[in-house]
This record gives sequence, structure tokens and C-alpha cells, in this order.
Amino acid sequence: MKKEDFYQKLRNRVKEWAVREGKDNKALKYVLMAPDFFHLLCKLMFDPRIPSAEKAKVGGAIAYFISPIDFVPEGLVGPIGYVDDVALAAFVLNSVLKSVGPEILEEHWAGDGDVLKNIQEVLRVADELVGSGMWKKIKKLLK
Repeated sequence: MKKEDFYQKLRNRVKEWAVREGKDNKALKYVLMAPDFFHLLCKLMFDPRIPSAEKAKVGGAIAYFISPIDFVPEGLVGPIGYVDDVALAAFVLNSVLKSVGPEILEEHWAGDGDVLKNIQEVLRVADELVGSGMWKKIKKLLK
């Protein structure tokens, strides 16, 4: 039996939660982006075209995803706890986008929909998803 990596475990956990949660949860759409944003961050980490300063932010976002200690811990609240991880990932991905342009992000995107639209949408609703006070703290982590 093949062992699942973090990305596969995350994707399966989120999918199982989504089936149980149903379409009524307003965060569902964004939680479902968690595995794909994580995958994109990992791909960018190893892309030589990404500047070192941006890779440091990407590495921080990856660490935040896999850390059991964050603002909304998945271990306590389940997959809904990925909303802060997704918001932070979108913030970092937007920074990378500004630095290198859209082509590299689009090249590595394995998720559904348009990566640029997904990033912008998450940034637009981040205050609502995680609360404005918490969103300010999350953004401060990478400034």
C-alpha cells in the first residue's frame, strides 16, 4: 500500500469533510482550495525563477500549513481550520504574483478554476472568513 503524503492526506481530509458538511457552509469553497494552494506553494518553493525573498514567504506559508499550532487549529476544529491557512497562502501567492507575474503560478496550478481569480477572491473575503483582527495578525506574520 502506497503511503499518502501531506498533500494527499490534506486533500482526502478536506473532501471527506466537504461531503459531511454539505453546500450550506459558506467557508466550504475556500476550505476546498487548501490542498491546491498548498500544492502550489510547494511547487513554487522549488522553482528557481522565484526570488529568495519570495521563497522565504512561501516557506513560511508551507510551515504554517503543516504546523499543528496556528490561529485556527485544524486539530481542534477540523478542516474548517484551514480557512486561515488558505488566507495566508493567498496573501503569499499574491506577493509572488506581484514579484514574478502570473505565468509561473498558472504553470504550477493543479487546482480548479483560475488561480489568479481564486487568490483575489480569497483576499477579498479573508476578513469575513477569519475575522479582521485575526487576519491582521496573520498578515503581520509575513511582513
